Amino acid sequence: MAQKIQLYSFATPNGQKVSVALEEMQLPYDAHTIDITKGAQFSEEFIKINPNSKIPAIVDPVSDDGKPLAIMESGAILLYLARKSGKFLPEDPRLQSETLQWLFFQVGGVGPMFGQFGHFFKYAKEKCDHPYPVERYKTESKRILGVLNKRLEGRTFLVGETYTIADMATFPWVLCLINHYQAADVLDINSFTNITAWLERIQARPLTAKGLNVCGF
Repeated sequence: MAQKIQLYSFATPNGQKVSVALEEMQLPYDAHTIDITKGAQFSEEFIKINPNSKIPAIVDPVSDDGKPLAIMESGAILLYLARKSGKFLPEDPRLQSETLQWLFFQVGGVGPMFGQFGHFFKYAKEKCDHPYPVERYKTESKRILGVLNKRLEGRTFLVGETYTIADMATFPWVLCLINHYQAADVLDINSFTNITAWLERIQARPLTAKGLNVCGF
């Protein structure tokens, strides 16, 4: 195996988190596209890396103990890479705690709720014509956008002036609402002015912009 980190991913929001982190942290890596639209995540080879058959996953051929280490779950990968690189996770205990809180907020709230909204809004219209699922997840998605917008009031990033793995985890999901689900008007995203300004700042970062396109569709 090469001494570079091996990334197995697809450019969904969860996949983009990790490729953005690898680019920003300037950690050498090889990217392998796992086309989830064709069921590649269920291959025997990939299940050996991630038994849950989800992207992204990485293999670090030289982990802390000098042995290869496979890691699943995007939040766990971000935390591992931040500690490995010494970047984008503040050393200050309070700021580090805030970073982890917002990272876990994304993992437990932003991703699942935005994903469920997108499923029923974009993909399940012909299978489920009852308005309840879309309204439920639309309401919760707007609530979460409100939480993020409030958090960004007077801040450049989610943890003050510092770009962290919490931002890397969260912003691809907001972009997904706009670009992939095409739900900006339905969710009135332009009314969340702190979020839209935050997205502009993040997308202006060259390495982040590059990371968004790794393992593309």
